[in-house]
Amino acid sequence: MHVENLVFVTGASRGLGAALAQCYARPNTLLVTMSRAALPWAAQTHPSFDHLHVQADLSTPEGARSAVEQIQGLLATPAQRYVLINNAGTVAPVAACKNLDDSTALTTAYQLNLLSPISLCSAFLQHAPHKTQRQILNISSGAGRRPVAGWAVYGSTKAALDYYTQVLQQENPDLQAVSLAPGVIDTDMQAHIRSQDQDNFPDLNRFIDLHKNQQLSSAELTAQRIVAYLDSPNFGRVTIDDIRHYE
Repeated sequence: MHVENLVFVTGASRGLGAALAQCYARPNTLLVTMSRAALPWAAQTHPSFDHLHVQADLSTPEGARSAVEQIQGLLATPAQRYVLINNAGTVAPVAACKNLDDSTALTTAYQLNLLSPISLCSAFLQHAPHKTQRQILNISSGAGRRPVAGWAVYGSTKAALDYYTQVLQQENPDLQAVSLAPGVIDTDMQAHIRSQDQDNFPDLNRFIDLHKNQQLSSAELTAQRIVAYLDSPNFGRVTIDDIRHYE
């Protein structure tokens, strides 16, 4: 098989991750998806594209290690371009700082949103051939760039991911690395946000209004914009970016 693009997408079972993965169901591309669940859309929508699935729970250290071990060998596949998209994430726990007392929920959030992406980036840097085009896209959030009451955990993981991506780019000038805010998207994460108690999330009504007024971008349209951005000369010019700058 001739591979031009070897693309890894985490959190590919639903939402933005599934939409991003489906954008890469195209000729001369080997798509490697990662998620804790199987992909119901893969066989139904694209029965013949070149695809491998790594089933791993990136919210645990064990799952991250399993994913790293599985992708190391795949990175030896000859290709012209290697792309890692760290998309998997969680907005939970949503709570006022005084109520952030569930150590399990805190550990899960930091593992999924920050520590697993760092581990995957490390494997990518070590095993993707250096004399090829290498791109890392970390899906961040505007919540990491301004304080939002109730999102101390989510926002701090994304702020840390932004900072990590800047160091990643500084240390590897031959790499294209971007931490990208994707905007407000109509996904299960948004439904979870709208289900919160206003005492824990004072901005609740704003997100309810965004949904009611149909101001949420679809996962499919956002994914198309992100993939076009990855394919364009704009990718990598700015390390901390927002896809809404390219609408």
